[in-house]
Amino acid sequence: MLTWSDLGIQDEDLAREIMIVARDIAPCLATLEPPDENALNALAVLRRVASEITSRGSRSVKAQRIGSASVDYTDVASAFTGQPARALRALCAASVPAALPRGSFPADRPISRLWPEKRS
Repeated sequence: MLTWSDLGIQDEDLAREIMIVARDIAPCLATLEPPDENALNALAVLRRVASEITSRGSRSVKAQRIGSASVDYTDVASAFTGQPARALRALCAASVPAALPRGSFPADRPISRLWPEKRS
């Protein structure tokens, strides 16, 4: 299972928050194991998000004031907007077997009473 220590950042609280937001976006992250290719891809996305958050560049600035020189940064969830969120969701979609149908389907359909199917 991917954990906060896999992100490689010193701030444990920030790393845990990143993992919480990531698992909210892509719940399958709790089941991925690091030798798996999908786990390594998810780790790459999460490490990039973590490095962007810790660098606090100009993209992270939410508000800026000149009087008394204050800067407000965006929250952790905003680092997942766009490509990181899409990538994590795609990894979860790739980890679900798509060959099997989901749900059950009734054998007798209402339309078959009007136009019975001919089976040979």
